[in-house]
Amino acid sequence: MERILIIEDNKDMRFILSHILKDAGYTTAIAKNGEIALKRIKAKTPNLIVLDVRMPKMDGFEVLEKVKKINPEIQIIMITAFGEIKDSVKAMKLGAYDYITKPFDNDEIIFTIKKALKNQSLTKEVKELRKRLKDKDKNEIIVGESSEIQNIMKQVNLIAPTNMIVVIQGKSGTGKEVFANMIHHKSKRNSKPFIAVDCGAIPETLFESELFGHEEGAFTGASSMKKGKFELAEGGTLFFDEITNLPESGQKKLLRAIEENEIHHIGGKKSIPVDVRIIVAANSNLLEAVQKNEFRDDLFYRLNQFSILLPLLHERKDDIPTLAKEFLSEANIDLDKNVRGFSSKAMRLLQDYHWPGNIRELKHVVKRATLICKNDYIHPEYFPKSLSKINYEIFIPEVFESNFSMENVINEVEKKMVLRTLDLAEGHKTKAAEYLKITRKSLYRMMRKFDIPFKWNPGK
Repeated sequence: MERILIIEDNKDMRFILSHILKDAGYTTAIAKNGEIALKRIKAKTPNLIVLDVRMPKMDGFEVLEKVKKINPEIQIIMITAFGEIKDSVKAMKLGAYDYITKPFDNDEIIFTIKKALKNQSLTKEVKELRKRLKDKDKNEIIVGESSEIQNIMKQVNLIAPTNMIVVIQGKSGTGKEVFANMIHHKSKRNSKPFIAVDCGAIPETLFESELFGHEEGAFTGASSMKKGKFELAEGGTLFFDEITNLPESGQKKLLRAIEENEIHHIGGKKSIPVDVRIIVAANSNLLEAVQKNEFRDDLFYRLNQFSILLPLLHERKDDIPTLAKEFLSEANIDLDKNVRGFSSKAMRLLQDYHWPGNIRELKHVVKRATLICKNDYIHPEYFPKSLSKINYEIFIPEVFESNFSMENVINEVEKKMVLRTLDLAEGHKTKAAEYLKITRKSLYRMMRKFDIPFKWNPGK
């Protein structure tokens, strides 16, 4: 039961307010002045305070300011005299939730209190959700139940406690930095920094300064000594994203730093020992880059101590519902929305789509849908039109695993196309025929040919 503190110097008013609130089901406490009130707040925090503006010694504004310093989350409703607009404005600026004027209506004050308590509850819920998202392992969101991810998690748990260099390979958007973060957080270095270096974003002329630092006056514009990424990551992990974007000169200097475990500032004479764990990521096959003379072979063999290959999102479709729900939770918090989930048709679209942008694309699609969603659940109309297009290419690989002949392949593809399109159209034959760009008569003929029930149950 919510506890409300009444701060009012008038005895009769304290009595009236106390009985109004008790009759409404609240627990009340009273204080005749600000000093007594502050002591009671420190001893036991109320959920809400009803505070009179005009009081001797310490007026309501001073009490309001002191309460907000003690606990800014306490909701405060001010009581002002009728017509005192200046008091109302000042109270709101100082952090009061709302105000009521004397003489007040009983229903009005109960309604205002209910709103304030509801707002307090929602604020606490959002704050707690934000804290959970901030505190939890950043990479927990990508852990799924698919066998592909479970195998990768075994690799992560195996390599994380060591100091071995890790090469993470995967297409853009598959979560390479996320897994690098996970390895760091599961390592013995997790209390030290995790520093990411975007190799494609550093100009070749600034690469050495960014990585190794420089002394004051080392070059034009070097107005003071600057530490490089190696020093900033001391004791922790240094993550090189898109390592293949490093210029040839940068690759050579990086190799030397890794082999010698020391660096030199530009313009400096002394060597600086460094202790960092190296993780690198590439969106292309590093070995192929070596074979094409696009990456130094000596650096490759120095880095390639342990390799992790991340799957594409469409290769781990079983994880899409988990990821989508997680991204929805994040979007609700970021956008102050309260979307509860996805319709069955919307979720089927997410699982059927081929996701060329992988996890990153899924996250953006879910956030966009959450933003424009006007219902409790996300429906297909909130997705980009590209998601509604049927990706027929996904049927082909499955066909070649069965008895192979041209006739069998054509029949298998046609059947799968019809079944998937009926699912997409939720059994609506005219709409399905439109998707397939055929007549309803042709669709019926194909359904009879493949023994597909005319009363189609989507998802079956």
